[in-house]
Amino acid sequence: MADIERESMEVDVVIVGAGPAGLSAAIRLKQLDPELMVVVLEKGSEVGAHILSGAVLDPIGLDKLLPDWRTMGAPINTEVKKDNFYLLGPAGKIRVPNWPMPKLMSNHGNYIVSMGNVTRWMAEQAEALGVEVYPGMAASELIYGEGGEVKGVVAGEFGKNPDGTPGDGYEPGMELLGKYVLIGEGVRGSLAKELIAKYELSKDRDVQKFGIGMKEIWDIDPEKHREGTVTHTMGWPLGKNAGGGSFIYHMENNQVVVGFVVHLNYANPYVYPYMEFQQFKHHPVVADLLKGGKRVAYGARAITEGGYQSMPKSVFPGGALLGCSIGLVNVPRIKGNHNAMLSGIAAAEAAHEALKAGRSGDTLDAYETEIRTGEIAKDLKPVRNVKPLWAKRGLMASLGLGGFDMWWQSLFGFSLFGTIKHGKTDAEATGLAKNYKEIAYPKPDGVLSFDRLTNVSFSNTNHEESQPCHLKLKDPKVPIDVNLPKYAEPAQRYCPAGVYEVVEGDNGPKFQINFQNCVHCKTCDIKDPSQNINWTVPQGGDGPNYPNM
Repeated sequence: MADIERESMEVDVVIVGAGPAGLSAAIRLKQLDPELMVVVLEKGSEVGAHILSGAVLDPIGLDKLLPDWRTMGAPINTEVKKDNFYLLGPAGKIRVPNWPMPKLMSNHGNYIVSMGNVTRWMAEQAEALGVEVYPGMAASELIYGEGGEVKGVVAGEFGKNPDGTPGDGYEPGMELLGKYVLIGEGVRGSLAKELIAKYELSKDRDVQKFGIGMKEIWDIDPEKHREGTVTHTMGWPLGKNAGGGSFIYHMENNQVVVGFVVHLNYANPYVYPYMEFQQFKHHPVVADLLKGGKRVAYGARAITEGGYQSMPKSVFPGGALLGCSIGLVNVPRIKGNHNAMLSGIAAAEAAHEALKAGRSGDTLDAYETEIRTGEIAKDLKPVRNVKPLWAKRGLMASLGLGGFDMWWQSLFGFSLFGTIKHGKTDAEATGLAKNYKEIAYPKPDGVLSFDRLTNVSFSNTNHEESQPCHLKLKDPKVPIDVNLPKYAEPAQRYCPAGVYEVVEGDNGPKFQINFQNCVHCKTCDIKDPSQNINWTVPQGGDGPNYPNM
């Protein structure tokens, strides 16, 4: 559809994604030069609608960006008062004491927050500085200049027919052109994926690794509520089937966050991450807490877990990647929002210096240097071996060896292990169905555990059904001809929203995509063993509408 005529708008900096990274970049740019024209595009119906994170926030990024946030009405009130860490068995638990853990694992001085609410507040601060924030505007296409540099994006395209042709109410969207374009789409964004491939940004870097994080918010009995308490668990019910663990955070107003992460490098294609999460809630530690309570929200999102060695180059001609588009999560700390903010600040400072020097459309090398050597690197380098040790040696060995490695590096500044490689991608790690037994998961009881479609209704997800399916199959025959016989078509299980089904038809099994259910977690794009699914943006405003995730 290259012949479509669109209006264009020229600004100094275009930012894709109103998450903590994109908004930090926007705020910092306007702090440095109030005259700059900065636009932030957000595909959610409002800022925060697509934000899902644990979240315990390390305020280091916010302290740097807005030092007076404590007096500015930021929705950051619940300071962590207590840290618990348990290894779970089927019916019991073992408390892991805090004292042998490296200092970086402490949550002292951190806050339990809704990052959706934090980003809404950040957007208000950005707009007060003169940033133009446009929600409901999905950036669907990159615009390249004659020299191969990125010079803008297409955003706000609406009204296509299911076959991709313009419908009766078609709106072509706009071309947003900038001297620099900053991409803060979050995990496995479609534009970032294109840029990483086009400019070979992952060349000489390790493969990226991911997890799927699922989260519910519960109203619980006030007698059981302990505001400021943070609990993490490992072990049951995952066992040897997959790596991962849980988080339980006591927020304000007698609410708790109950979350579960499954690392996507599991081999058994019968693993069903969503049902592992639902089963987990029946452990006595969790069931006793939730008894008499009510689930009020649900959502899911992939997490970048590869760490320092997996980070692609963050810059390309005309712009830069921010936050989870690079993969800045500290896996043992289960935190990345602080690094996302720091990346946005660093990108803004590099872009500002370039603009001040009269440059545009080139590579912001100062940003790449800061990412690889500055505060973010100091956070991520000491923990770079935790994830690959877990994958290669298992849970117990990784606790001992990973803990030793973090302690050693904190004392001596280097690792005896060097940098351990991850090996296979998560898609390649998927084993053949014939080598595994199907896992029998308990049926949800509708009280503590719920079926996927019921839970998806608590994510407020909606997609205009007349638009093209945003989940593209490279070859429509692969799910039934390849994935079903070889891998028992794991898309039926790895999707936390029930998007993919194998249904029996008159002519045999058929692969069905219920894209209306999609919560934009991107797991399918990551875990499909044939790498046949390409996640792209639907029209702006569609998807989940998380109230306070």
